[in-house]
Amino acid sequence: MTGILQIIMVGFAVLAVVLLIPGVSAWRRRHRVSSAIAFLTAALCGSLATLSGAVTVGIRGYRAFTQEVVAATITAEPLGRQRFRATVMLPDSSLHMYDLAGDEIYVDAHILKWRPLANLLGLHTAYELDRIAGRYQRVSDEQTRERTVYSLAQDKPFNTFDLARRYWVLRPFVDAQYGSATFINATAASRPEDARSVTYEVRVSTTGLLVRAAPPR
Repeated sequence: MTGILQIIMVGFAVLAVVLLIPGVSAWRRRHRVSSAIAFLTAALCGSLATLSGAVTVGIRGYRAFTQEVVAATITAEPLGRQRFRATVMLPDSSLHMYDLAGDEIYVDAHILKWRPLANLLGLHTAYELDRIAGRYQRVSDEQTRERTVYSLAQDKPFNTFDLARRYWVLRPFVDAQYGSATFINATAASRPEDARSVTYEVRVSTTGLLVRAAPPR
């Protein structure tokens, strides 16, 4: 997805270095105007190379989608009253376990949609799961009882979602950026004493997150 961006990054970096050579030469010959133009052009190319590199790094962890896809499979195992363990399997088959407090599983994500111009560079609508948390059905419990929230996002030096929000130069390429969230009961029974484990699929569609019961294996 980022191959073309990497080529663009290398191309601008090479061009910046190439422009520095005549700039230094013109400076030594005291051609101040020519050297200034060369330095400014080299700086512009260097900035574009840096931006391309930042987007390339920041898009890692995001997954492209053009239709409904499974973002995670979550198995919730009751541990007690308003306590459960969520085992999350991501598309790369990695497993993560979280002990959560509440009645429901809550998951949210970042959605990043690019314009057709960016699609030509290999960037397509992408998502990254951001958080998982326990959610209480009653607002009073939400206000007074234990809150449990964990990150699902990958650590990275740059986050394209934040870059697109901060830098105007990316705005012509970004069509929309928004968060989406979903939640569902953490058990398959209405009464605590009948609680049993349940498995769900968290899916991403073009309209956001949704959750469905996982098909039997």
